[in-house]
Amino acid sequence: MTTLENPTEAPAPLDEALTRRTRALVDAKTTEYATDMLEVPLSYYRDQGVFERELSLLRSTPLALAMSAQIKEPHSFATRTVLGTHLLFTRDADGAAHVFLNYCRHRGARPAEGAGVSRRFTCPYHAWSYDTSGCLASMPGKKGFAGMDKGEYGLVELSSEERHGFVWAVLDEDIDIDLDEHLGAFDAELSQWGYENYGYLTEREFDAEVSWKNSLEAFAESYHFPFVHGQSVIGMNTVADTAAYDEFGPHHRLHMPFRWIADLEEGQGDWSPGANGGVIYWVYPNLILANSPVGVEIIDMLPVDDPVRCTVRHSWMSIVPAADDATRSMYEDIYEQVHAAVRDEDYGVLPGCGAGVRAGQHDHMILGRNEIGVQHMVRVMAERLGIDLTAQ
Repeated sequence: MTTLENPTEAPAPLDEALTRRTRALVDAKTTEYATDMLEVPLSYYRDQGVFERELSLLRSTPLALAMSAQIKEPHSFATRTVLGTHLLFTRDADGAAHVFLNYCRHRGARPAEGAGVSRRFTCPYHAWSYDTSGCLASMPGKKGFAGMDKGEYGLVELSSEERHGFVWAVLDEDIDIDLDEHLGAFDAELSQWGYENYGYLTEREFDAEVSWKNSLEAFAESYHFPFVHGQSVIGMNTVADTAAYDEFGPHHRLHMPFRWIADLEEGQGDWSPGANGGVIYWVYPNLILANSPVGVEIIDMLPVDDPVRCTVRHSWMSIVPAADDATRSMYEDIYEQVHAAVRDEDYGVLPGCGAGVRAGQHDHMILGRNEIGVQHMVRVMAERLGIDLTAQ
């Protein structure tokens, strides 16, 4: 049995040694454990004051909001709503990525909708037009705005940076992004994957009656796999309640072994971690990256308008971009399987957890020592939100 008395020590490299460490857990029929159990007050999930602090934290923290592969070519764009704010992601003529508030500077309507390729985004109300650098390019009725400096009326741009295959931004326009500080040692870990070379496939979004924090926790343990995913590819391929665990400051990594890891023989076959287990990251505060041998699921969860309600965005990228229809069709089949597991299996159960949080009259919930990743999530979020977990 492995007990992590100090899980914040330097994380293990992403190499064959990690596979051997996970294989040893499988052979011993155990997992890596937290030092103690953890009691979590229900107020952590349902308190309105905590919820308001969550919104402030999310608006001031760097978030990975789009994939580079979504806006791969010059003049490509994508849009989405994040915490009630509609955003426009573009790649300009020089190849630089931008994140704008998708609101016309005249009367506030949205210049862009959907995704695609366009050199201009035209407001549907009065036809003010913006280019992919966010500059105001044209406007009807110029005489009515004589003396106005067009250069002062471009789209509002958020502080952003493109790194590791994602476009990161801070939602608060007054805060500058600092990815070096945010990622720390995790920066080198993410760089090994080369997500910037992956191919974007698709994404879907849905709402769920459960806390966004409770949602994240479903992807930080495999304790639930036999009961929730027992009949799907996830449950059938993965050794349940078993994982090697490493922390990178507020972020973490879980290596969840595939069943065939037990058949590996020294000196033979592929011992890389990605070939022998799901490499699952929590990218603090709201993102899950679930790596498989063929691609990565990108799952980000955010609160909506209530402490016990969230929105889930489930995207997928392939390691090798689809070069033909047959390959794309194969990727679509893979995505349909994993999306069904998330939507129908995980979120078939999670709203029940939300109901238990809303109506529960017990003081707290308890996390086991085997739920070390979930414990880390709770401890990090509680510290950032100013919650005393010992106060019951």
